Amino acid sequence: MSEIIEYKCPCCGGAIEFDSGIQKMKCPYCDTEFEMEAVKKLDEALKAEKQEDIKWETGGKEWTEEEAEGLRVYVCDSCGGEIIGDETAAACKCPYCDNPVVFSGQVGGDVKPDYVIPFKFDKKAAKAAFSKHLTGKRLLPKVFKDQNHIDEIKSVYVPYWLFDGDADAQIRYRATKVRVWSDSNYNYTQTSYYAVQRFGNLSFEKIPVDGSSKMDDALMESIEPFDYSGAKDFQTAYLAGYLADRYDVTAEESVSRANERIRQSTEEQFRSTVVGYNTVIPENTSVQIENGKARYALFPVWILNTTWNGEKYTFAMNGQTGKFVGNLPMDKKAFWRWFLGIMLGCGAAIYALMWLFTIM
Repeated sequence: MSEIIEYKCPCCGGAIEFDSGIQKMKCPYCDTEFEMEAVKKLDEALKAEKQEDIKWETGGKEWTEEEAEGLRVYVCDSCGGEIIGDETAAACKCPYCDNPVVFSGQVGGDVKPDYVIPFKFDKKAAKAAFSKHLTGKRLLPKVFKDQNHIDEIKSVYVPYWLFDGDADAQIRYRATKVRVWSDSNYNYTQTSYYAVQRFGNLSFEKIPVDGSSKMDDALMESIEPFDYSGAKDFQTAYLAGYLADRYDVTAEESVSRANERIRQSTEEQFRSTVVGYNTVIPENTSVQIENGKARYALFPVWILNTTWNGEKYTFAMNGQTGKFVGNLPMDKKAFWRWFLGIMLGCGAAIYALMWLFTIM
């Protein structure tokens, strides 16, 4: 059976958790604060202890093989409650006594995280960011603002693979220069074609690729970048009080996405050096990756879900920087009013100019 690690306050016995505001562990009952180094030593001591082997025997029907696939069963040492979660769950709060627990058997899967970026923004900040996100959106249905409520808000440590590598690139472009002139009889256009080549090397560090299939890749990339200077060596204590996903997309399965991001960045950098042409079209791109290395990290993300008119809307906030993203519904009537207003305004301006020219 998987083990559970709980951090108890030595002063009052309450369950302590990581406080993003002070960047320390804190007891919510007696307000005692603990440095992370002290918790690290406590963590080492807890791991050295032998855990109880608690077995449950229950009546009723057993899970079928299909139902049990992907499920894990845990026991909360604080209240004895049974916790059932999927195989990617790493940390959460006990649904019965609300004590933060860490599933030590599920944290790393086959690979232990190398880094973790702690949360700096709490739930209150995430709600405030959501309200701000709705402000000033002229085409947002008013009823969405007035009647909308957050169905779910949760803090999640999202698994990321961080790729380092050196790119040896060669790109060939087809470029043109256009010259236009006139004489008394004709207008002339001369188009000159060029083959432009660029060679070079670029080094990449910590290219992030989302390692959770549960998270929308576009949404996760939209809340980037994360500030890697805030990354800490992984300790399970950072997960106390938060939900964490174990990666279910392996590093090998993430390589293609990392290659795509490196290729795109390389093309953008090389393209910025091709200047002085009217058009530039890449004809052939060759990018070789060497010294590739992947590391495993957990990044903080707030996820907000809301439902309106039977449709689900998901928003995400970077738990370190506060960057907030998410698509909003559009009031079609308001859009057409705005569009017609623009057209009428343009029409009035054109009419006024024509009138001025006629009287001049």
